Amino acid sequence: MKIVLIGIQGSGKSTQGNLLSEKLGVPYLSTGHIFRELAHEKTPLGRYIKETMNSGYLIPDEKTLEIVNEYLSRPEYEKGYILDGFPRTSEQAEKFSNGINAVIYINVPDDEALRRLWLREDGREDSATNAILRRIAIFHKFTEPVIEYYKKKGILIEVNGEESIEDVRDKIIAFLNI
Repeated sequence: MKIVLIGIQGSGKSTQGNLLSEKLGVPYLSTGHIFRELAHEKTPLGRYIKETMNSGYLIPDEKTLEIVNEYLSRPEYEKGYILDGFPRTSEQAEKFSNGINAVIYINVPDDEALRRLWLREDGREDSATNAILRRIAIFHKFTEPVIEYYKKKGILIEVNGEESIEDVRDKIIAFLNI
């Protein structure tokens, strides 16, 4: 099964992604994790990704599509995957043709996402807060149209991310009928 998780930063995508991965026996893949790994590399691509991420902006669509498609072509993803953080733009959604079975939108209001991120980051410096606020604004501008795109395709499942971890998981499993 090929599943995409969409939600604002702090919505619980990685928590639910790992739970689903365990339940379905398919790998969980976060584009954020991929980009953080690449950002540690002392290469031009690594430096570019690091600078882009640190400023709170998205990696351009073509580069993101190239990187994600390269990862998903690996043997460990043949039987399926849980993909977190992609697609983030309408262009990525339209150009990504990897046979997605379901898109799960974990809906959490901005203030709740910020509260969770503050708890997670233990009140990090202002520049980190500004980057988080920028990512939230980018989510609304670029990713909300992706939600509408998948809704029209009839493969979007929306869950209330403010419920308990277990309740969110149980609703996702019920929706997926697994």
